[in-house]
Parts: sequence; structure tokens; C-alpha cells
Amino acid sequence: MSVERRLTPKLIKAPHSARVFEIEWSDGTKSVLPHEILRGYCPCATCQGHSGQIEYRAGGNLELVELRRVGNYALSLGWGDGHDSGIYSFDYLSKLSQRLEREGIEALKQVPSPEEPI
Repeated sequence: MSVERRLTPKLIKAPHSARVFEIEWSDGTKSVLPHEILRGYCPCATCQGHSGQIEYRAGGNLELVELRRVGNYALSLGWGDGHDSGIYSFDYLSKLSQRLEREGIEALKQVPSPEEPI
């Protein structure tokens, strides 16, 4: 029986006035996620609805003003327009980062195919 290793952040950088969010993971890898992608892929029901399909949604304020840890599994991000209901699991952030590295920012702004869920 194999045990899946849970990825956790070792260091999080979200400097004021920056437009990227950085995570150094427990396995030594690093994720750099533009605020545009984080906000566009906000996983909350207000942004994504209730279908289960996660899609890029352009718009919204891109100033990251608050960052809170949610238990041992996620982060809550608060944006400059007051939107703060998205809970980004560490797994979600890692997969989003991997997809960004593989496909690039413009591809992530397109509607994801069913074969390539976040």
C-alpha cells in the first residue's frame, strides 16, 4: 500500500504591490503564480458556480491584500475589492502551478478541456 505524500508550503511570499505569489514547497520545488491566474481561477462558488467545472474568469481586483492559512490544507486569499471567499487547497495551488509551467499563462486563460482539469 502506497502512501501519498502531502505537499505543504515551506515558505510563502506575497509582497505588497507585487503581481506574483510565490510558494516554496516542502519537497524543494517552487511555484510562482501571477495574481491574474490566482484570481481568474478562484475556486469559490461565487466565481465558479456549482457545476464542478473550474474555468478561468477574467476580471476582479488583482491586488492581494490578505493571506490566511486554512487548517493544514489550504490558503484563503483576500483581494483589493473585498472578495475573499476562495479557499485554495495546497493541492489545487500545486496543480495550477504545474499546469502554468507546462502550458503558459495564455493557455490557462482558455477554457480547460475535460481531460485537463485543475
